[in-house]
Amino acid sequence: MLRSVRLTGAMLFLVEASTPWVSWAPQAEAFRRVVLPTAQHLISLHIVTQGGCWAGLTGALPERFETGDVLVIPHGDAYYLADPPEAERTYGHDDAVSFFRDMAAGRLPSTVTEGGSGPRGSQFICGFLGCDVRPFNPVLSALPRLLHVRAATSSSDGLAHLVAFALQELRQHRSGGQVVKLRMAELLFVDVMRRYLETLPGEQTGWLAGLRDPLVARALACLHDAPARSWTLDALAAQAGTSRSVIAERFAHFIGRPPMQYLRHLRMQLASRLLVEDNAKVVSVAAAVDFESEAAFSRAFKKCVGIPPDEWRRRGAG
Repeated sequence: MLRSVRLTGAMLFLVEASTPWVSWAPQAEAFRRVVLPTAQHLISLHIVTQGGCWAGLTGALPERFETGDVLVIPHGDAYYLADPPEAERTYGHDDAVSFFRDMAAGRLPSTVTEGGSGPRGSQFICGFLGCDVRPFNPVLSALPRLLHVRAATSSSDGLAHLVAFALQELRQHRSGGQVVKLRMAELLFVDVMRRYLETLPGEQTGWLAGLRDPLVARALACLHDAPARSWTLDALAAQAGTSRSVIAERFAHFIGRPPMQYLRHLRMQLASRLLVEDNAKVVSVAAAVDFESEAAFSRAFKKCVGIPPDEWRRRGAG
């Protein structure tokens, strides 16, 4: 289902820090174009692999992160990691943007050293991923501004194996390493979302919580696997193995909108990509997302996105 928002690894590197230190990033929009120009949005992901630190959104109180904890900044806010939390910054906005530009271009080593000569050391993996955010990204809409995922207690935790492999790749210089690191950023994010999903309380609603409900999860999978199919509520209920009334009620309870309305937004996401990437004619895009006429599609697109399809293409979704 993450395919619909084009999750793409942008960069992955390792930071080894000694107190006192601060690692901070401005708002993602400030460096998105120099890191992954084709992405509409950047998500940042940090996994503490040794020691601990403090982290938070700029201007907000920090939280304590221990080994195995994960920090995700889904909405592009400025943020920081530090130890101690009051440590002073040693670089500015332009320096941060320049660093991200050089790291994404492969001009810097995969391991970065920060801080002073204090007694406490910390190590963490930094990952950045691009994704679509307009006109519809149900994953991002389900996440808070700062996501703190605690370390797993199970010895069979799959994320731990991915982290070990990522550390190996970051410390070695092997052929194809850059491609592997970008895919690792994607895999780490997906597995972090799995862990977060497992921690949600039973009464939680929302897109991610809906994945835990067997009927809603099957319905979402059907819609995402074949968004251009001529779906009806009856057909979706049959695929999910339940009745029309049950799937309508469960879907609305978790997702917050009826299935067919969700499908319309999903189709507009697909259409927006076809308009820009394939430069397809509006009539062709309309047919690709199961609209019988260009006029009906154009009305639906403008209602969902806010601008007509032709204007969306001209803007290049940028």
